[in-house]
Amino acid sequence: MRVKFRKYSWQLAPGHIHDIRQRVFIDEQKVPPELEWDDTDEIADHYLAVLPDNTPVGTARLFSTLGETAHIGRMAIMPGFRGRGVGEALLRHLITEAAGDYHEIRLSAQEYAIPFYQRSGFHAFSDRYDDAGISHIDMRCLAPALLAEALEQKSAPMILGEDSDTWLFSDENRMLDLIDSVAGQAGQRLWLYDRVLEHNLYDRHRFRELISALARRHRLSEVRLLIHDDGPLVKRRHKLVELMRRLPSRIELRLVSQDYPVEDQPFMLADRDGLVYRHDFSKPEGYAKFSDPGRVKLLAENFQRMWDAGRSSLELRELPL
Repeated sequence: MRVKFRKYSWQLAPGHIHDIRQRVFIDEQKVPPELEWDDTDEIADHYLAVLPDNTPVGTARLFSTLGETAHIGRMAIMPGFRGRGVGEALLRHLITEAAGDYHEIRLSAQEYAIPFYQRSGFHAFSDRYDDAGISHIDMRCLAPALLAEALEQKSAPMILGEDSDTWLFSDENRMLDLIDSVAGQAGQRLWLYDRVLEHNLYDRHRFRELISALARRHRLSEVRLLIHDDGPLVKRRHKLVELMRRLPSRIELRLVSQDYPVEDQPFMLADRDGLVYRHDFSKPEGYAKFSDPGRVKLLAENFQRMWDAGRSSLELRELPL
């Protein structure tokens, strides 16, 4: 179904946007009016989906409360036009709109709609919660620009355990987006092997937040950092190391043994499906996979052998917090 999209401020939004939200959220889903109409409407961009004959069929809003994060909300499709691609087209339009300006997109999904958002590259990152009497879960995309490129060719792009395509990278920005997108979906295990914990890769705020969230998620969370050289960590403050020392049972670092055969390329493993693999310790070149259990299993076995032969860092242990 062909759909066009129009963008408005709240002050200039046509009545169709109000009418669709009234019909879907207040009349159909019984959301209290005082919860439906909020102050966010004033700062958001509002989108109206219309057919070629200008029949209004859907709406959504896009706004930002943090500098690098966009939020999609109040997405509603008229009953007679659901299941016909209108919602997917509207969501993808919003992703494209946000991709050039934001490094992350978040939304609050009603529980029944989780598969719909996953098909367009959003993954869950919260527990379920109640909002206006309806079960919700928070979802996000950590690489909107990459997602916008892939939406026409892929289903469930960048979803751990679902997307079996290979994502190549040859520059640092693309590599960092893929590192975060893989790490951000780890549910229990994240294993990282590199020469050093480079600050520009692993001491970034977002990466630390992802590691912290994983480590605190439950008692079985496991973050392992396996490196060759801890010298830079001793000489220069590294907040990921500080986090490790505060959560020693969840985040552990070891140094590889020089007497044991080691891998020549760095990699990161997320659970049993995801990996980021670089061809060289010093270059941002390689690939990411979100669903490659065979390759992950092989690398995990190699990692485990290096880990078992490794040793803890006495220098880091003696540093003051």
